[in-house]
Amino acid sequence: MQLTPTQVAQFETDGYLFLPGLFTPAEMAVLNADVPRLLALDRPEVIKEKGTNAPRSAFYVQTYSEPFRRLSRHPRLHGPGAQMLGSDQLYLHQFKINAKAAFDGAVWQWHQDYATWAADDDMPAPLAMNVAVFLAEANEFNGPLMFIPGSHRRGKLAAGHDTTTTSYPLWTIDNQTITRLVEAGGIVAPKGPPGSVLMFHGNLVHASGSNLTPWSRWIVYLSLNRCDNAIRRFTRASWIAHRDFTPLVPLADDCLLALARQSAAE
Repeated sequence: MQLTPTQVAQFETDGYLFLPGLFTPAEMAVLNADVPRLLALDRPEVIKEKGTNAPRSAFYVQTYSEPFRRLSRHPRLHGPGAQMLGSDQLYLHQFKINAKAAFDGAVWQWHQDYATWAADDDMPAPLAMNVAVFLAEANEFNGPLMFIPGSHRRGKLAAGHDTTTTSYPLWTIDNQTITRLVEAGGIVAPKGPPGSVLMFHGNLVHASGSNLTPWSRWIVYLSLNRCDNAIRRFTRASWIAHRDFTPLVPLADDCLLALARQSAAE
């Protein structure tokens, strides 16, 4: 899959691109059938919300879930990522499900992902990006992602290391800077059904609020990085900041449906 010139221009201007309904309901059913099992696992890669037993994130799921292993190599995600990053030699810097659980899903503070990748992992340049797939509907009530359009063009901003607000440490941006950025670019919150895809630049400033609704907001993230931009610091767990820099080889476009057919035949 390739993006159109109009889509490329929109990404370069706004720092993100929203592609609703890129995956079919049948494909999403293959993925979502495994999500409850993954989020209920008792293992280090599954992080709980602070002070609760609600899941916050499940990292590295491509190594213990066949449906998500296939998604991590899906050509509808790899192709646009390679196009925007200027290389087909990409690896997974991170792969995770963010749960934003019903009633208990906590905030993700305002931040740039590249700020964390640079500070914690010594990623040389912002030649990495997120490709996110909505596993559940994201609506205006259940803590949708919020972006400040165009903020990626400001480069890497000063950030402080917040280790107390939630169960996951993050390099976050202060309120005064966010106020200035919002005055210049506003805030958008792309919303849509399962199967929708969000691509966004590593320097795009984003956040999400808490989820007080009975609707969990599951999103799976591929953080794609160029192989020639591999990290140089290895202080975080390998299931958070991957150390396998082997280029991804995309699977067939019907790889998820093929798994469903295989399961039905067994």
